[in-house]
Amino acid sequence: QVQLVESGGGLVQAGGSLRLSCAASGRTFSDYAMGWFRQAPGKEREFVAAINLIGNTYYADSLKGRFTISRDNAKNTLYLQMNSLKPEDTAVYYCAASGRVVRTTNGIDYWGKGTLVTVSS
Repeated sequence: QVQLVESGGGLVQAGGSLRLSCAASGRTFSDYAMGWFRQAPGKEREFVAAINLIGNTYYADSLKGRFTISRDNAKNTLYLQMNSLKPEDTAVYYCAASGRVVRTTNGIDYWGKGTLVTVSS
């Protein structure tokens, strides 16, 4: 089992920045590909970004250049730096762990409970 706890969400004005963190515990963090997904009100959960075991990163096309995913295996922590935030980025952001990088919710082994990001216009 892997337990994932997100933090860092909150209210920010459009154009601002936030950094989300995801603290992992349980099984070996470095054995898992990690990712972020988000779910806006009334919409399906969607892929945001992922990072594999050796640090290669993957992003949703619409978010490239604004969001940066990273991991610190020594701290068992995943990060998502979000810049130039827009109102349409408002969503609950979920941390996810899987055996390999996946861009769909079907392949995720473990989920966090999410952290709410609200971007005001």
